[in-house]
Amino acid sequence: MKDIGGLLIDLDGTLFHGGRMIPGADELVAGLRAAGIPFLFVTNNSSRTPANVAAHLSGMGIEAKAGEVCTSSLAAARYIAEESPEARVAILGEEGLIEACAVAGLTIVTDDPQYVVQGIYRSFTYDSLAQASRWIMGGAKFVLTNPDLMLPSDDGVMPGAGTLAAAIEAASGVSPVVIGKPESHLINYAVSVLGIKQEEAVVVGDNMRTDISAGANAGCRTILVLTGLTTQDNLEHYKTVTGVTPDEICSDLAELISMLGV
Repeated sequence: MKDIGGLLIDLDGTLFHGGRMIPGADELVAGLRAAGIPFLFVTNNSSRTPANVAAHLSGMGIEAKAGEVCTSSLAAARYIAEESPEARVAILGEEGLIEACAVAGLTIVTDDPQYVVQGIYRSFTYDSLAQASRWIMGGAKFVLTNPDLMLPSDDGVMPGAGTLAAAIEAASGVSPVVIGKPESHLINYAVSVLGIKQEEAVVVGDNMRTDISAGANAGCRTILVLTGLTTQDNLEHYKTVTGVTPDEICSDLAELISMLGV
């Protein structure tokens, strides 16, 4: 693959599974650094701060810095700040989303918001649902960090941000603006951070529904790695479901390293 201005690399399923590094992830990142190829770690995870994400990667032996991490929370905060600087926002989310909104200069409020921004929120209650729905029906704009219906945990899968958003949407009758993958906002944000053009960016990920679809929606090239959700057995199914075909497919990270020549 030629003329790569930068890589936008997914995390869970691409570089690691939970707390376990996928073989070759450390070599890939070290190789990109040595070759001088710009890259960012791009994740739908809205709960962790960039520093938390970098620490998680470093703890597995994958060198990472906070400034190399793009989360759906950062992209959501930027989206709101660009549309309405210093806007009043009510947050249904965790540390990563709260910090992102504060850093973006948004005004965090508990009443009369202009925006309701929601991510994964493990303290979500009936009162949270009722209040958010009232605000949105009253005219507040509904912004969702990411549409993931389920998320992995040590105890198995658990409801994700998209599941909570479905309840708010059902109660308010209003669909959210979705920032994370498979929508293009997060990828567009990451491309802007790298300072390159869409056609120079290459999205690398394991999930046809999110990573590869987001890359295609943003006008970027894509590389699917068969290290996680998408496998050789279900690939054709996901091509049909998404209507998207990756530009390149690698069976593992060793093959990706060879393809990139790093």
